[in-house]
Amino acid sequence: MRRPRPFGTVQAKMSLGATAVVAVALVAAGVAVLLSLRANLTGQAQSQADDTARRIALDVASRGADADRYAQLELPEDTPVQVTAEDGRLLAVSGGLERISGTGVTAVRAVPVPVATSAPTPTPIRSSVPARTAESSDGGDDGGHGRGRGRGGRDDESRGGEDDDRHGGGTASPAAGDDPVVGDIGRVVAHGAGRATLDGRTADYRFATVKATDLAGQTVLIHAGASLAPRESAVNTAAAAMLAGLPVLLLVVGGATWRVTRRALAPVEGIRREMAAITASEDLSRRVPEPAARDEVALLARTTNETLTALEAAVERQRRFVADASHELRSPIASLRTQLEVGSAYPHLLDVPGAVKDTERLQHLAGDLLLLARLDAGERPTRRQVDLGDLVREEVRRRPADRVPVTVDVEPRREVAGSRSQLARVVGNLVDNAQRHARAAVTVTVGLRDGLVVLAVGDDGAGVPPAEHERIFERFVRLDDARSRDEGGAGLGLAIARDVAHRHDGTLTVGTAPAGGALFELRLPPAARDRDASVRG
Repeated sequence: MRRPRPFGTVQAKMSLGATAVVAVALVAAGVAVLLSLRANLTGQAQSQADDTARRIALDVASRGADADRYAQLELPEDTPVQVTAEDGRLLAVSGGLERISGTGVTAVRAVPVPVATSAPTPTPIRSSVPARTAESSDGGDDGGHGRGRGRGGRDDESRGGEDDDRHGGGTASPAAGDDPVVGDIGRVVAHGAGRATLDGRTADYRFATVKATDLAGQTVLIHAGASLAPRESAVNTAAAAMLAGLPVLLLVVGGATWRVTRRALAPVEGIRREMAAITASEDLSRRVPEPAARDEVALLARTTNETLTALEAAVERQRRFVADASHELRSPIASLRTQLEVGSAYPHLLDVPGAVKDTERLQHLAGDLLLLARLDAGERPTRRQVDLGDLVREEVRRRPADRVPVTVDVEPRREVAGSRSQLARVVGNLVDNAQRHARAAVTVTVGLRDGLVVLAVGDDGAGVPPAEHERIFERFVRLDDARSRDEGGAGLGLAIARDVAHRHDGTLTVGTAPAGGALFELRLPPAARDRDASVRG
């Protein structure tokens, strides 16, 4: 027997399948983790850009009307920052900024601010920043961050438009008592993403834009960025770690699955080896090992042993059948040959009646063997309605007059579905068996009992011992071995009768007749008409 290829075994398939499933799950989980990490770090960068923009906005709001007020802003050197007028003019820019995109202003060179000819009289600052937040602006970043969150955090352009309307597009609005507004900080009016080059290093950034009004009454936009390089570094590091660990983890999963499946399938391999040995040796008495565990493999081993037991019994039965058939055939053939040889040498001594009888016996035995072979091959009987009572009368009328008389008592129209020829063989075999063992009488009845059509054949002979009730239905079994073969038959009649009964969905049993002999009862399901009648009754 050709062994399967290494990757065609169940063990290999299970290991590869488990490894593939784990790989897909790990890749999906890794992608989800990286996306979540990327989104979280992007949010942190955006918050950092918001804080930087608000802090610079606080500084702008505290500036007066000096011409170099924007040049004096303390802008971070490591972050791209632009301070622009509402018309897009660049007023201030962080040092080292060479290129920028994503803020709407690509200029990187500041335009000087003209000196205001008249400035509003300084009055207390009226700002949208809570008092404690404005006061804390001198303290650094905490004031800017707290002030931004007090104003609602991030916002979009529409809210920026509301700020423009509220502050008159950068023009000082009259306050209570007609006092001008000398400083104000708006909300974050825009978020964006872009690239910037600082000191020759280009990187991706998240940008935040905040409006602010200085003490000269000029409204400006502060664009501040926060680098995404830490995000990219963290994501790349996590991805590299996952990619490095994935093969190792898959090797561990594959190896563990291989060992587990190998251990689980070891009993199956034992069963296979034993079955191969049984096939090679043709010794059906051997059995495969049964694992102690109560799992599917143990059930497989148990079922295999049951199959071997049934196969051994079938082979033994077949061997015995062939041996008995050969013996039974040899006897009439030898007798017939002897008579023909004697008749050929001495014609006046030829026993023609004996030769005819041996020929009939041989023909009958050949017919029984042929029917058994067809039944063993699984031949299903034809399904036609047969009146069992009429069939019994026909078979009894064919009996020779010199044999034990048969009394028939049948109910009319007791029909069953099946093969008429096979059912006739059953009736004939049962009546022949009863006449061989009866002393003076045989009774045959047909009726309906418990919803079944029952054919009962009884005699007044010695009967069948209870211990032999099942054995007499085996092939070539005869309880009266001392009786001559010519009178006793080959021992196939009852075996054929039971096989035919089973193939007609019926049963054939033996008991004790009222007269003391054997009582054989054939029970068959009625045909449709009799079934309806039994239901109505």
